Amino acid sequence: MPIEFLGIAGTNDGGETRARSGSSFDKEYTLRFARAHEDNGWDRILFAYHSGAPDPATAAAFIASKLDRINILLAHRPNLSYPTYAAKVFATLDQISDGRVNVHFITGGSTADQAAEGDFLSKDDRYARTGEYIRIVKEAWTNRSPFSFTGEHYRFENFVSDIWPVQQPRPGVSFGGSSDAAYAIGAAEADIYALWGEPLVNTAEQIQTITEGARAAGRATRPRIQVAFRPIIAATEELAWRKAHDILGSIEQRVAFTAASSPAAVAALRTPENAGSKRLLEIADQGDRYDRALWTKPAAASGGRGNSNALVGTPETVAAALLDYIDLGVDIISARGYDFVNDTIDFGRYVIPIVREEVARRDAAAAASAAPAASALPEREFARG
Repeated sequence: MPIEFLGIAGTNDGGETRARSGSSFDKEYTLRFARAHEDNGWDRILFAYHSGAPDPATAAAFIASKLDRINILLAHRPNLSYPTYAAKVFATLDQISDGRVNVHFITGGSTADQAAEGDFLSKDDRYARTGEYIRIVKEAWTNRSPFSFTGEHYRFENFVSDIWPVQQPRPGVSFGGSSDAAYAIGAAEADIYALWGEPLVNTAEQIQTITEGARAAGRATRPRIQVAFRPIIAATEELAWRKAHDILGSIEQRVAFTAASSPAAVAALRTPENAGSKRLLEIADQGDRYDRALWTKPAAASGGRGNSNALVGTPETVAAALLDYIDLGVDIISARGYDFVNDTIDFGRYVIPIVREEVARRDAAAAASAAPAASALPEREFARG
C-alpha cells in the first residue's frame, strides 16, 4: 500500500525558532512554501487553524488556483460556522481544486483559544458537537434530496445543497485527539485518524485503541492512521545532532523572550489542557530519546504544543525510523521542519524517495509471495444445472 506524505502550509515564515519577517499573510511566501512541497514529492499540505490567524480556507483556495498537483487538507473548527454552510464551502473548494481537498475537523484543545471566538462549551460537549457536525457534513456532501437533522447541538429542516464535491462519494474526513472522547468520535467518524509522533510502543497502543473503537462503532475497518514528526536531517549523524541542539537553543530563546513579556503564556506551556500535549510532556519526562531517532526535547521546550517531537539523523536513519512506524500500520507521514522551505525540499529529496522505494519493494515482495499460493488453490467447481 503506497505511503502518503503530508506537509504543512504556511502563510508566513515565522515559527518556533524565529519571529516572522513580514505580515501574517505573505502571498509570495505562501505560494513558495506550497510549491516546495509540490515540486519535491509531497502528496498534501495542511492549512492549519488558529483563532487569530489568516483564514485557512481562503488561503487554500489561493494555492489551489495556483498549483496543479498538491492536495490540500483544510483544518476547520465546528464552532466557526453552521455545518450546512461549511459543507458548501468545502464542496466549493473541492470544485476549485478539481477534487484535491480533504477536511481535518478540530474539536479544540485550548479553552482560551476557543473562547476567543465565542465558544464556551466544555471539552466533552465540544467532542459531541464535532461528531454531529461531521455526520451532517457527510450527509450534505452525499444526499441529493432534502434532509433534516435534530441533535443536541444542531437542528434544521429540509436542507439540500446545490454544490457537490468533485470527489465521489465525498472528500476524506480527518480527525485527531488523544482523549477517550476523541478516540470514540474519531474511530466512529473519521477516514483518517491523526496522531502526534510518540515512541513506537505508545503509537501501537493508540492504533489498537482506535481499531477497537472502530469495531465498537460497527465499522469493518479502522480509519487510516497518520503520525506527525519534526524531522531534523543532515549528511552525518553528528551534523544532524548538532543541528538539532542549535534548533533546541533557538526554541528555548524564543520561550525565554515570551516569558519576559507574558509569564502566563509560558506557564500555560507547562500545564496544557489537551490530552495529546500532556502525553508528549509525560513521554519527555521519561526520557529524551526513544527507538531509532525520536527526540523529545523540542516537545518539552515548547510545552508539547502540536507536532513537536523530532526525528533526528541522516536521511537513511530518519527513513528507517519512519518505516518502523509504517510497520505498525501507519498510512500517512506528517512532517515539517524548522527552516520551513529548505527543510521541506531536503526531506522531499532525501527522505521521501527512500521510504517510497522500500514500501514499494515490500509491496512487490508481498505480491510475489502471494501469487504462488493463489495459483496452488484448487480449481473452482461450478454448479451445473
